[in-house]
Amino acid sequence: MCSIIVWWRRTIEHEKAYQAQDAIFVARKRNVNAKKVKPMRWVKNVGLGIKTPDAAIEGTYVDKKCPFTGNVSIRGKILKGLVTSTKMKRTVVVRRDYLHYIKKYRRFEKRHKNIHAHCSPCFAVKEGDIVTIGQCRPLAKTVKFNVVAHEAQRAKTGKKTFRMF
Repeated sequence: MCSIIVWWRRTIEHEKAYQAQDAIFVARKRNVNAKKVKPMRWVKNVGLGIKTPDAAIEGTYVDKKCPFTGNVSIRGKILKGLVTSTKMKRTVVVRRDYLHYIKKYRRFEKRHKNIHAHCSPCFAVKEGDIVTIGQCRPLAKTVKFNVVAHEAQRAKTGKKTFRMF
């Protein structure tokens, strides 16, 4: 019996501390006669025409930096880019390609910027996917954006190929 409990805790809980959302009071009184039990989950609408994903509404994860279930507001720039790395925990590197005009030669040159963005567990992001990121308050030293939408990988292309959105 003890080994089953240990196995269950390892599969469900990844963090060592007890995971609970800040906005939820866990020890609330429940109505005995109620037929439908509403799950204890707090979800918000980000706004700006961004749809809240079903994984955020029905999921069980706890992420205080998630724009849908945490304490982060999206304001400022909304950008699109290509995911180049998912090696960090809940953080992705997004590559944005753009053209820069050189006045002397009357031509454009290709440039790019790498942006670090927090990726909530409600998105299953892989390298090569196209994501929409929204600006928020600084979440870490280099992380100032949050993933708000995700498009699956279309075609297999290299990491450094130039793609504009």
